[in-house]
Amino acid sequence: MSGPIVGEDGLARCPWATGETLSRDYHDTEWGMRISGEAAYLERLTLEAFQSGLSWLTILRKREAFREVFAGFDAEVIARYDDADEARLMADPRIVRNRLKVAATITNAKATVALRERGGLPAFIESFAPDVAPAPATTEEMTTTSPESLALSKALKKQGFVFVGPTTMFALLEAVGIIDPHLVGCFRRGTSAD
Repeated sequence: MSGPIVGEDGLARCPWATGETLSRDYHDTEWGMRISGEAAYLERLTLEAFQSGLSWLTILRKREAFREVFAGFDAEVIARYDDADEARLMADPRIVRNRLKVAATITNAKATVALRERGGLPAFIESFAPDVAPAPATTEEMTTTSPESLALSKALKKQGFVFVGPTTMFALLEAVGIIDPHLVGCFRRGTSAD
């Protein structure tokens, strides 16, 4: 079983965050921290969708380029992207060039704008917080889906979102601190959620 690993700085971290500096910094300062604002939620939803099938480190390395090409994740701007914008994105080697995921980002931006009539994307996602959060002590105890991520996936699809499967939505709930993603014993456990 693999639980938290104590680093050279004396802090116990989730095992995936003990090597690469970018991963460690993301783990220590952002993963599982609560966020606010539509753009922040749309960014995390988009990055989780792009990560599907890839390593998270790949996405982190391209994050600034994603922010640039997707207008700081301003839903109204992205919702107006047309075929020329899609072609521009597909030609940009700084991001993951997956036609379906690029198109999904535009679709999801349109759905995000429409969701404002129902309270907005942040409130919608936050409404799927579990009553009891998982508390894994080892990586073997971690899950990749939950009843809440399945329900969120279905609800978002009904609102017109795509690339929002239950595993991707579980990762989103973890990333934004709705579920504390840190292993019991990790120095960040319990510091994530409100």
